[in-house]
Amino acid sequence: MDIESVQIHDAGDLHIVDDVSETLRRLKIVSGDILSAGKMPVCIGGEHTISLGVVQSLPKSVGVVSFDAHGDLRDEYGGGKLSHATVLRRISEIVGTDAIFVCGVRALCKEEVVFIEKERIQNLTPWKLRELGIERVAKMLKEFLSKFQHTYLTIDSDVLDPAFCPGVANPEFDGLNPSELVNLVNVVAQQGMIGFDLVEICPNYDSGAAAVAASRLIFEVMASAENARKGSSSS
Repeated sequence: MDIESVQIHDAGDLHIVDDVSETLRRLKIVSGDILSAGKMPVCIGGEHTISLGVVQSLPKSVGVVSFDAHGDLRDEYGGGKLSHATVLRRISEIVGTDAIFVCGVRALCKEEVVFIEKERIQNLTPWKLRELGIERVAKMLKEFLSKFQHTYLTIDSDVLDPAFCPGVANPEFDGLNPSELVNLVNVVAQQGMIGFDLVEICPNYDSGAAAVAASRLIFEVMASAENARKGSSSS
């Protein structure tokens, strides 16, 4: 796939305010407009909370796959319900806990562990992923997503090991390597993906490695989604 053959439009930056709820409301409207035009929204952050605004605009029956070093499943963080540490918890309240799969997670608080076990949220640590191997994990992701009409993908850049992507807000040791992540996001992108985001890039924290990794991941996901769309159209 030649990425230049994929039709892309840069809609510019969302006009944000200090009120998180208002920012999410605006993002929901913009994302909804993109979806209603038959396009696929691709959101870039910045703070992981933006995923919630996009998911609020999605149709029902959507499976959410999150590649993240953290669970983001706390009920509150810093006295608030809306933040990067609670975003997947809020999303689970929209799509259901059975519609979430967390991949690459390796930093959880006790509250999140209890919630994951109680709700039986599907998750894979990097070491479990390596034990199973890419092919088996890919099969697991396909089986999970086959239950839903649509797929939403969210990539927190700290899912990568800091050796490959140091410029992130909350780096965690022993993450995925680029090959593992690229292989798996390509699988997800081909399962009826309706939109995706890539978040938590902090360019000033390194010499450009994180931004390079992010741009390559975005290109990979868009190309895979386009290949899947063309394959579906021709079948």
